[in-house]
Amino acid sequence: MTENEKEPHGRRGAVRPLLGACSGALAGFAALAVAELVSVAVRPQAGPVVAVGGAAIDRTPAAVKDWAVRRFGTDDKLVLQLGILAVLALCALALGVVALRWRRTGAAGVLLFGAVGAVAATGRPDSTGAADALPSVVGAVAGAVLLYVLTGRLALREHPTHAATDVPVDTAAATAADVPTAADAPAATDAARPGGVRSGAEWDRRGFVIAATAAAAASTGAAVLGRTWNASRGHSAAASRERLVLPRPASAALAVPGGAGLRIPGISPFTTPNGDFYRVDTALVVPKVDAGAWRLRIHGKGVARPLTLSFDDLLRRELVERDITLTCVSNEVGGPYVGNARWIGVRLAGLLAECGVVPPSRGGPADQLVARSVDGMTIGSPLEDVMDGRDALLAVGMNGEPLPFAHGFPVRMVVPGLYGYVSACKWIEDLELTTFDAYDPYWVKRGWARRAPVKTQSRIDTPKPFARPRAGTVMVAGVAWAQHRGIDKVEVRVDDGPWQEARLAAEDTRDTWRQWSFPWQATAGGHTLTVRATDRTGQVQTDRRTRTVPDGASGRHSVVVTVD
Repeated sequence: MTENEKEPHGRRGAVRPLLGACSGALAGFAALAVAELVSVAVRPQAGPVVAVGGAAIDRTPAAVKDWAVRRFGTDDKLVLQLGILAVLALCALALGVVALRWRRTGAAGVLLFGAVGAVAATGRPDSTGAADALPSVVGAVAGAVLLYVLTGRLALREHPTHAATDVPVDTAAATAADVPTAADAPAATDAARPGGVRSGAEWDRRGFVIAATAAAAASTGAAVLGRTWNASRGHSAAASRERLVLPRPASAALAVPGGAGLRIPGISPFTTPNGDFYRVDTALVVPKVDAGAWRLRIHGKGVARPLTLSFDDLLRRELVERDITLTCVSNEVGGPYVGNARWIGVRLAGLLAECGVVPPSRGGPADQLVARSVDGMTIGSPLEDVMDGRDALLAVGMNGEPLPFAHGFPVRMVVPGLYGYVSACKWIEDLELTTFDAYDPYWVKRGWARRAPVKTQSRIDTPKPFARPRAGTVMVAGVAWAQHRGIDKVEVRVDDGPWQEARLAAEDTRDTWRQWSFPWQATAGGHTLTVRATDRTGQVQTDRRTRTVPDGASGRHSVVVTVD
């Protein structure tokens, strides 16, 4: 058997499936790159990965979301996007192999993924309409065409040779019947043909290399341009933040008492730096809103005088500055999703009163305040809590600077005493007065409670779990919180011993967490340290362990250490 006869089933024949998979990968990359470029003309959130990721978040059960936050923390969105890209890559590889035999089927598979992206984009809460489907549709068409072309170059075509010498025959002398022309023709065999001519199957190596190289270069260029231009869309928002000089608050926060921050290694700082403040939300792309174009609308049930405010309108009102601790409902016992910051903003109750709103306790028809974000998120707050005198704010500043984009620039809500999912709407653009019976916001639709006051909690920051301190005096320290009630007492227990009262740091306000410390006379061996707090209402932190769903975790934090 000649080498030419072996080729379709030998080394080069085995290469074709690999090149088919490579074709699928290139087609998938091209589809995403073109979609990224087209999203420049629409909006970044309309891109297929972001749209599908958002749809996945919306449809994920609350327990799975909770697990993702616990497992991956603030990297949960990155993990989700990488997971989507990995699934797309595997599907693209498979479609490339399929397209070697059925080109139209492979191309149709790419179009199907485009349809999924289009449906996801137009179905998002923040969708602007049919235009959001364009990135996915145009990208899928580009990917399907490329896959069809590349696998066409890999199609085996008969190459006539002399049976005796294997020398190629002049192609002009070969009959048209000897050369299949159908795009989806199966691989030709090496059967002998009349007239002493034997046929060898070949694919267009040169054409494939040229097409694949050109496609890779063009796709890379499209991806870079799309990413660059999409990033530039946020330049005006970034510029508006850089130009912003926060006015001096009419009501400044009192200085933090000198004894509020303990100087104990390992304890959380009293004020959480902006870069370390927890972030838990569903936005795969952080919205970047130009403060100059921002508007807030206040309307709905019981609103006698609807109001629309610009950012400058907000800044011209009386600003107050307050220290407030925020807690995420996804925070497990002893978890990290709690932080304390100094916020500057406008009192929300004052704005609502200006619109003629009265709380339900005074006969108002609305009992729920629904905040809407520019990314479509809806958060419902009890109107009574917002207007009961606590420092509920439309915040514009955080720790002495304009809000970071990740924390809601230009404006967000901050309500002490409520978990973030019922109070802390970021990138806010709309406030609607309604009732709990008439409307369920985003998280309530997914099984979380309508009302969620922060539970009394405490945490051991040091020593860390499984630490190995030396025998002698070991400083046990941490933080406790019960926003809008305040912390009255913290106690520590060693193993199954008695509860012993810890030393409380000075209190800033009842809306902030409170540090505590306990000098433990540690003895050699393994020990379990447990902490509990008592709030100012006399409520002792329960030992009943519950998960975060539906209204926040409960239980007592413990750490196990080994004393050397």
